[in-house]
Amino acid sequence: GAGMITVDAAKALAKRTLSPRRYEHTLNVRRLAVRLAKKNHADVEKAALAALLHDIAKEMPKDKMLQLFSDNAIIAGNIAQRPSPVWHGHAAAILAKTQLGVEDEEILNAIRCHTTGRRDMTVLDKIIYMADIASEERTYPEAEHLRARAMEDLDAAALEGLGMSIAWLKRDGKPVDAETLDAYASLRAQFLARK
Repeated sequence: GAGMITVDAAKALAKRTLSPRRYEHTLNVRRLAVRLAKKNHADVEKAALAALLHDIAKEMPKDKMLQLFSDNAIIAGNIAQRPSPVWHGHAAAILAKTQLGVEDEEILNAIRCHTTGRRDMTVLDKIIYMADIASEERTYPEAEHLRARAMEDLDAAALEGLGMSIAWLKRDGKPVDAETLDAYASLRAQFLARK
């Protein structure tokens, strides 16, 4: 192909693909992701690209996502058996890889796990996870706290964000994806070892 999609093209694609509200969210995630990347000496362009593509499949109908997974069964793995709210990250990563020329595993992983986290998260994974959960338009009471926390200490913020996600899902009687529990346990162990 013609190489990896540029940041500008990814922005245009998001604008074309998403509702105005979701596009605004995407721009907010990009803005926070870039700030977090600078703060944590991560690659700013990778952070911007992962942010712009993270929700690219969010408004794709479930049957279309399932079709995408069966067409790309090796990359998709067991995703169809997992809770449907986590599907869109995997779908976005598949689109990025198969249609947008993104071969960088670091970017693909950050897109894939932006809702769930994963075991042994990289700095970029944590940046996209936090930029999404604490983006500017989020109005839930803890959002502002998580934004500030992320700018202070990315690891502590990611641990707190994952803990909150698990608590909210349990409170609402929704399934908690196994990868989220793994992410929380793994990050907690690393965080305690850091002390």
